[in-house]
Amino acid sequence: MSKIKKGNINRLGFDFIPEEFVSNGRDENYLRFEQNPKLDYRKLTPEEIVILVQNDNRADDWGNIQVSTSFIPNQIKHNNFFGLVRIGDMAPIYLEYRNLKLESGIYNSTIVSCDLGNHVAIHHVRYMAHFIIGNEVLLSNISEMETSSTAKFGNGILREGEVEQLRIALELCNENGIRSILPFDGMQAADAYLWTRNRQDHQLQKRFKEITEKRFTKTRGSYSVIGDRCIIKNSQNIKNVKIGSDAYIKGINKLKNLTINSSPEAYTQIGEGCELVNGIVGYGCRIFYGVKAVRFVLSSFSQLKYGARLINSFLGDNSTISCCEVLNSLIFPAHEQHHNNSFLCAAMIMGQSNMAAGATVGSNHNSRAADGEIIAGRGFWPGLCVSLKHNSRFASYTLLVKGDFPYEMDIKIPFSLVNNDVKNDKLTIIPGYWFMYNMYALIRNANKYEVRDKRLLKNQYLEYDILAPDTVNELFNAIKMIEHAVGSDDNAEIQLSKEETIHRGKTKLTHGGDQVPSVVHMSGFEHSKRKVEIVKIQEAYSLFKRFIKYYGTIHLIDFLIKHRYEDLRIKMRDCQRKDWENIGGQLIEKDAIQHLLNGIKSGEIDHWEDVHKNYHELSRGYPETKLAHALASLLEITGESAETLNVEVIKSWLIEAIEHKRWMVKEIYGSRAKDYQNPFRNMVYNSTEERDVVVGSLEDNSFILQQRQELIDFEMSVGNLISVL
Repeated sequence: MSKIKKGNINRLGFDFIPEEFVSNGRDENYLRFEQNPKLDYRKLTPEEIVILVQNDNRADDWGNIQVSTSFIPNQIKHNNFFGLVRIGDMAPIYLEYRNLKLESGIYNSTIVSCDLGNHVAIHHVRYMAHFIIGNEVLLSNISEMETSSTAKFGNGILREGEVEQLRIALELCNENGIRSILPFDGMQAADAYLWTRNRQDHQLQKRFKEITEKRFTKTRGSYSVIGDRCIIKNSQNIKNVKIGSDAYIKGINKLKNLTINSSPEAYTQIGEGCELVNGIVGYGCRIFYGVKAVRFVLSSFSQLKYGARLINSFLGDNSTISCCEVLNSLIFPAHEQHHNNSFLCAAMIMGQSNMAAGATVGSNHNSRAADGEIIAGRGFWPGLCVSLKHNSRFASYTLLVKGDFPYEMDIKIPFSLVNNDVKNDKLTIIPGYWFMYNMYALIRNANKYEVRDKRLLKNQYLEYDILAPDTVNELFNAIKMIEHAVGSDDNAEIQLSKEETIHRGKTKLTHGGDQVPSVVHMSGFEHSKRKVEIVKIQEAYSLFKRFIKYYGTIHLIDFLIKHRYEDLRIKMRDCQRKDWENIGGQLIEKDAIQHLLNGIKSGEIDHWEDVHKNYHELSRGYPETKLAHALASLLEITGESAETLNVEVIKSWLIEAIEHKRWMVKEIYGSRAKDYQNPFRNMVYNSTEERDVVVGSLEDNSFILQQRQELIDFEMSVGNLISVL
């Protein structure tokens, strides 16, 4: 049964805040006046009231209508006013946006207790209550705009008198909601990551909640806000929203309990059939064509399009989801997910990822419980129609071949291709597949993400390079695993220790030849009894060491360009290869993360702004800490030390770096050339000329030309450095 309340018509527009929640000495408008403190309003003159009545306007009390000095009553027609309504400056003008031209003023609308800014054009808003409208705003053909006294604008807080069950939380990474967090305007992917982790630390979890609640008042009575120069047209229901300036919203079905950030430099657009409820939208976002988003955070410069569904999820900066369904997921920046039927559930995807069509990450229930969790390092790329089982974990830049993966997996080697060989009932892994066969895509993607990073303030360093502390540490771990696998001998009479086995494998791999098997078997990669084969071991091992050495050398080059050789020796004495963690796309040493968490727990860090300042400080220091990691990695992979280092050794490293860069550019060209040499790719074109018109000439490929130029510059720079050492 619907509970319909009745009240005195004279109170319509009043009693916005229940009497028991209005503080002594204040009235229900005090928060409204704080939000919009303009003071130069005046009462209507009798002559103005006569004109308003003649123009078919009515008010419960004309004494409650306040206007500015530049008031034009003839620009207000066919309206109903209730409660305190304040109207800003008016002028004999029209507002135009994308060929829609509307006379400024208020027409055919019902306005209840609202503040209307200067030079607004409000047409056919059938009901608008408790809104603050900015300057030069255009509102046209809107069914309903309302605000409740408990409006929270998408933030996970409670107002006075509300019970805990009314709190909005994002149930990330786990369908059971055990990793739930409280969303707030300004939340970053790093915040969500730290909050979803360490659930056993009850003090830390309590502090996260406390510092979130400190950002907001519990007092009831905040009005919804439409920022300056916003355009909203042909829309249905808008309730409890805070919309920044310059937003463009058209044809929406519902916007409810939202903060929509927008600015002149990064304006947000929402359109056609979208329904957004209980969420935060970042700056510069695009949301179009039937999108459904509920309990979500959409970070800045991201897009939801073509029926995308984002539910109980966090999507990082510079990401796009089209036609897809995403539930209970925490996704770091630079994520791409297109094509219908793609699906993510109970996942943490660490960015620079791409979901292919039909990929169903999270749909394979393998227990009586809800879905578990998927964790994928950055660069994750599941192929067409890939289906995974929870729980699974993937190292950085894992590529999954099309198919159903029937068991839980823990892929520990980065840059690998993983194939479920159904015919032979085995899992096959090619370590370093990207290095061997698709250098073009690997390097191009890193450049692409850098170019597409549209954040206005890049004070949080998001790592896009394929070689960074996280991936290099994974390469070191992979080298040890390969050495152990090659050194193992099940038929040996004497069982060796782990260290002896690794040494034995290292010796075989160093000398190469017939001592190194073409295939080795490893355990712990799949929860099954079938074989897990690691192939192309020698090639992967050599490439992993080469790339680590290259990583260290390019940072050594950058250092030597700016500093003396003597400074390098001093620097190398102190550098260490520490453990790092990817928190929302930013790489931070684990020791620094723990220091941050300890500061939150102790109360030394007591606001999210302080947490973010910590990220920014660590970002400013990132080049230096990354350099230390790179130099330590170089010493470790070469077996050198600061004491044994000399000019001749460094020169040899520089020469090898040039050769490695040449090889990379050659592989970039070669991997792209395969597409032009494949007759099956060419058969759809009448000639090579037509092909080059359609897909572009290989020799004119802008990325390949860029890489060749970078090689020339690199050779010159390093050559000059060698000559002065």
